[in-house]
Amino acid sequence: MTDTPHKPELPDHLSSDARSPHHVAAVFEHDIGIRLNDKELFNVEEYCVSEGWVKVPAGKTRDRKGNPLLIKLKGRVEAFYK
Repeated sequence: MTDTPHKPELPDHLSSDARSPHHVAAVFEHDIGIRLNDKELFNVEEYCVSEGWVKVPAGKTRDRKGNPLLIKLKGRVEAFYK
């Protein structure tokens, strides 16, 4: 008998910011990966598969509230569990 924990289905739109309406805490209990145009990214803050974009920090730049400034990269997005 195998004891594999049930992993929730990855949503189409997911954000790592807990204040966002697109944040799903159950997904972050597992390691997830994001690919943009067949290249794995490790610094993705938010993604949307159906619209084809990811948001990543723009270097060390911060906004006035101390959050990283994000830039949107477009392409073919894949989300998966590691």
